Amino acid sequence: MMLFCEPSEGGNIGTSERELREERLERVYGATSEDELTEAYDEWAADYEGDMLSLGYMVPSVAAGFIGRHVPPGGKFLDAGVGTGILGDTLRVLGYTNLTGIDLSERMMDIARKKGAYENLRKMTLGETLDFPDDSFDAAFSIGVFTEGHAPPESLDELVRVVKSGGWMVFGVREDVYENGGFREKMDSFEADGKWSLVEKSVAFTTFPAVKQSHGYRMFAYRVS
Repeated sequence: MMLFCEPSEGGNIGTSERELREERLERVYGATSEDELTEAYDEWAADYEGDMLSLGYMVPSVAAGFIGRHVPPGGKFLDAGVGTGILGDTLRVLGYTNLTGIDLSERMMDIARKKGAYENLRKMTLGETLDFPDDSFDAAFSIGVFTEGHAPPESLDELVRVVKSGGWMVFGVREDVYENGGFREKMDSFEADGKWSLVEKSVAFTTFPAVKQSHGYRMFAYRVS
């Protein structure tokens, strides 16, 4: 659920398609309540994955590489903000089979469910209390949701709570949101308080190679204490 911009000159995406995508984004990023945001994503669900992948959306691939580098298969994993299940579908191929997914959009999860990558999919909202006991998962993953107008930095409190000591959190944050949206302060405070330790932080990369002025994005891998 990332912001993308107008394709570069010479791209093969028609003007009407660009306008339609802009309308969808304006509705999503202009939502003023959880209900409004949920409705927007429910209505976008059928076209969401095609829209993203047609623009070269590369965050799921980078995230899968981070996960594969640090998190061994065989545990119990949470995909927080599952969307249509792009990440889970990739992880399934890599041997990560015990996946639980959460999202605020039932229709997005309906598409994820058809991929067969998830043991369980449940409607929950990041930033609120998650309906899982403490220490439920060996790792939590979250991509594309720490961005403008979406899940707040307080989401990390609950994700840390549901991951076992010694487990992993692998997630991405859009650069401007990391700097100006409270994520840097939250993440640094967790490290200072001994809740987790940073293992790897990616260089900034472009989320959509097919567009100009795409926002920078970074992946993080933390070991939970």
